[in-house]
Amino acid sequence: MNYRPLGSTTMRVSEIAMGCWPIAGMSSPHVREDESLAALETCFDLGINHFDTAYMYGRHGESERLIARAVGRRRDQAVIATKCGLHCGPTAYQIHDARPETLRKECEESLQRLNTDRVELLYLHAPDPNVPVAESAGALRRLLDEGKTRAVGASNVNLAQLKEFSRECPLTAYQPPYNMLMRQIERDALPWCREHHVAVLVYWPLMKGLLTGKIRRDHVFGPDDSRHKYPMFQGEERRKNHDLVDRLETMARSAGCTVTQLVLNWTIHQPGVTAALCGAKRPEQIRESAGASGWSLSCEQLAQIAESLRQRGEPEVQRPV
Repeated sequence: MNYRPLGSTTMRVSEIAMGCWPIAGMSSPHVREDESLAALETCFDLGINHFDTAYMYGRHGESERLIARAVGRRRDQAVIATKCGLHCGPTAYQIHDARPETLRKECEESLQRLNTDRVELLYLHAPDPNVPVAESAGALRRLLDEGKTRAVGASNVNLAQLKEFSRECPLTAYQPPYNMLMRQIERDALPWCREHHVAVLVYWPLMKGLLTGKIRRDHVFGPDDSRHKYPMFQGEERRKNHDLVDRLETMARSAGCTVTQLVLNWTIHQPGVTAALCGAKRPEQIRESAGASGWSLSCEQLAQIAESLRQRGEPEVQRPV
């Protein structure tokens, strides 16, 4: 496993990181606690040291609580990131609340769940339309000054909001969605982060499983699976994506790896990307993802991928309908 600097800090994170949303069991079906704990344990065996979670990952903090159980006495080996500013309500799926008092409350509750006195990285999970980003950033700056986190990041913000945030609080990390089919950050936020030494840790590197090659053309998503709401999984967009995956499968066989590993290797070698957050709810899933580290695609293979993406064309913006 390769490691990279976390922004300008002295911390280093594995270029394949464990995304801990699936183990919360809220949108991923068939989650078992014993398998989730085994997946977290497997991370240590593989050299994965970065665990990414959030206050809202689970209606009762299931993700953070499982991390605490898995980490145990190995706390100093783990780089834990959590997020605040979003939570689940009794009727609403997500409630945005990035007021300073809420950020503090959620941070302190997350620390209790994680059984630690500080996290390595604390993110604003998403901007609150009713609270200036600068105000939220100021609240996180105070938590940083108090030692409740070693570094601060921002997730799901645009470039203007990144700049506003960084004027109020030292910014170590940025967490956006990014993959072969969602490359908007290459035009603005990614170059800015490279210039300002901000780590970029991307989620959805496999586009919710679409870029693994394991979702077949005739697969029907169940009513408890949120993926059917995204344009990427609908109609003509879905056909184009399966055509792309078919080409990636051919390239993966030639490269001696899986489609998942091919896609992740491409992702972590894009200029400015620090790590890919790979969701897993079973050990074999994170083990496969970890196999994307420690090697590089050839220039010829990269050219083939670029041509396949050109043939695919620009996808629609991926927001739930």
